[in-house]
Amino acid sequence: MDRARGASVRLKLTLSYAGFLLLAGGLLLTAVWVFLLRHVPGPPPGALRTFAPRAAGVLLFLLVFGLVGGWIVAGRMLAPLTRITDAARTAADGSLSHRLRLPGRGDEFRELADAFDLMLDRLEALVAEHRRFAANASHELRTPLAIMQTLLDVARKDPNSATGEVVDRLYAVNARAIALTEALLLFSRAEQRSFARERVDLSLVAEQAAETLLPLAEKYGATIETAGDIAHTVGSPTLLLQLTTNLVQNAVVHNLPEHGYVWVTTSDGPESVTLTVENTGKELTPALTATLTEPFQRGTEQRIRADHAGVGLGLAIVNAIVHAHDGTLALSPRADGGLCVTVRLPAAPPDR
Repeated sequence: MDRARGASVRLKLTLSYAGFLLLAGGLLLTAVWVFLLRHVPGPPPGALRTFAPRAAGVLLFLLVFGLVGGWIVAGRMLAPLTRITDAARTAADGSLSHRLRLPGRGDEFRELADAFDLMLDRLEALVAEHRRFAANASHELRTPLAIMQTLLDVARKDPNSATGEVVDRLYAVNARAIALTEALLLFSRAEQRSFARERVDLSLVAEQAAETLLPLAEKYGATIETAGDIAHTVGSPTLLLQLTTNLVQNAVVHNLPEHGYVWVTTSDGPESVTLTVENTGKELTPALTATLTEPFQRGTEQRIRADHAGVGLGLAIVNAIVHAHDGTLALSPRADGGLCVTVRLPAAPPDR
């Protein structure tokens, strides 16, 4: 924002200090003069001529002292603010690694500096995460495009090649690229919170997601069980359905080879509602579980079925949707193998 240059805060404080000192000195000299008039009998006629120059000298001294001392004191007081301003300009130029770390005991300026350092920590982490996400997304999108280019080159160089096989492979690769693009758009929409909010019952959402994924569960020999209470929250029905669908789909795909189970439950509380999705499967380590919500992290090769590798954004999208709804997401490995995912969202206010 372009602003006309005005007087600095240091100058304003200096003038304020000097003005206050002059006012206090003037009041003191006035009090002294009134005291002399009332309590010293018969002051000589030349007393005013003697007192006035000396009073003027005192006021001049106070003015100079106030200006010099006020300038020095104001500079020392505003030094932390100057450092914060310089750090903000440095951050605006793109450098987020600088930190203030003001020494000394806590006061308003140091609290502001600590809050500024914390903001820079979060901004730096967020920028690094977005850069990593952009790099991973570019890599993931480049892979199917490169495969399609290779297939087209082979088909053009060898007109007698099996056209049907090439078309089938192109169709599969193109479908994967479309799925990845749609997942990226959904991820961006959730992070930007660009959606309308309305009252949603998580128990109905869970039943809908489970019913939609029954054919997939039958294909993998898994059983989906849903139970729980009516749990109302406020948010986007589409995004919350996508969240639940992603969780149930992951639970079905990353399960035992046969006779696997998926449990989907909802519960209602005074301040929050909970959606829990558990599944059987191979044992997971806490270190691996902690990375599953990162974009393009698909876990170990043993957990991924060759015919359903996904695009690596399932739990990342879940995490983004949860945060967009001011909720929390917790992942923990089950003692008997598999994963337990718990989503907590703010409870909707009661109907009136």
